[in-house]
Amino acid sequence: MIEPLVDVSRDFPIFNRRINGYPLVYLDSAATSHKPEPVLAAMDQFYRHSNANVLRSVHTLAEEATTAYARARETVSTFIAATDPKEVIFTRGTTESLNLVARSFGDQFLRAGDEIVLSPMEHHSNLVPWQQVAKRTGAVLRYIDLADDGTISIDAVRRVISPKTRIAALSKISNVLGSVNPIVEVADLVHQVGGVMVVDGAQSVPHEPTDVMAMNADFLAFSGHKMCGPTGIGVLWGRAEWLAQMEPIAFGGEMISYVDREMATWAEVPEKFEGGTPNIAGAIGLAAAIDYLTAIGMDKICHHSQALGEHAFDALREISGVSVYGPRRPHAAAVAFTIDGIHPHDIAQVFDSKAIAIRAGHHCAQPLMQWLGVGSTARASFYFYNSSNDIDRLLDAILETKRFFQR
Repeated sequence: MIEPLVDVSRDFPIFNRRINGYPLVYLDSAATSHKPEPVLAAMDQFYRHSNANVLRSVHTLAEEATTAYARARETVSTFIAATDPKEVIFTRGTTESLNLVARSFGDQFLRAGDEIVLSPMEHHSNLVPWQQVAKRTGAVLRYIDLADDGTISIDAVRRVISPKTRIAALSKISNVLGSVNPIVEVADLVHQVGGVMVVDGAQSVPHEPTDVMAMNADFLAFSGHKMCGPTGIGVLWGRAEWLAQMEPIAFGGEMISYVDREMATWAEVPEKFEGGTPNIAGAIGLAAAIDYLTAIGMDKICHHSQALGEHAFDALREISGVSVYGPRRPHAAAVAFTIDGIHPHDIAQVFDSKAIAIRAGHHCAQPLMQWLGVGSTARASFYFYNSSNDIDRLLDAILETKRFFQR
């Protein structure tokens, strides 16, 4: 029996909801997670008592807001074991973070014939920006072949890394397959030829301890809303030496050092990448989420997520007519599946009638769907507030869905 790591009825107000008379079973945390009371309270406190813009005024509210915003950056930095809070750039989310790297670093340092290494499992946010960079610069996209179970082997990586490799951009954990990629080993190979390692941490940072230096990354992108924080806030971490050389891509207030009628110079990192009024409440909410996760323990969350993912994977494989995708072990907290003869959207609709929230579609990973040979899948994804009882509800719903469509 796998119990939740927290008291969900106390910490997460949304789990007190009933839908169609059933208690909510939320199995869509890979899309977005729910928000605990401390996060809601931190944002409410800011808006009610300290609401002001940051880095501008010297009145009390502004100083309180600026202090809270700076503290949020320090909290993020500590959480990912960065060497300096200035390496933490606040963005709107993983998508904007990866676009920032592609547009700023990629446009500045890539030349025609340089190679960008990707995998077919990448989320569109870690694929389309690189396609666009390749069009602008003449760089070439190269893809790592996946093994039959959707994993990446180092031998497959070696076959695509070359002296022309300038960037490798990979997800740490697949949002569809639940596979865990060998980022450290890939980064070693990339660095040997003078390239940089860009990591999409949207699915990994919420679920496991993160140490950017041990990961051997040059850039790491992740989102607040997948780790109990609010929507509209994300992080790009980058090595200081790269951030110092990169040009900003958003121009306006507070990202400048000097402006006259003809020219402008930029502020120091991180301000030069955060033009305009930032998502102050979002950063404060993200810091509160990190404090909440840290109090639970990221090691515990990692073990819990993997246990649920592997339990669900094994259980689904036992049901006749159900196909499950990805590796059996290790398997992270997302499980993609199909049921013979039933469209994933129909599966999700039947599940919703029983208050079971899953996702159906291509999961912003159409090249992976093409590789799998399907148009879409259903996906159940878990977090520390889920339990094996939720998986039991999932299994019952699959059997009921099969009976319904057989009728």
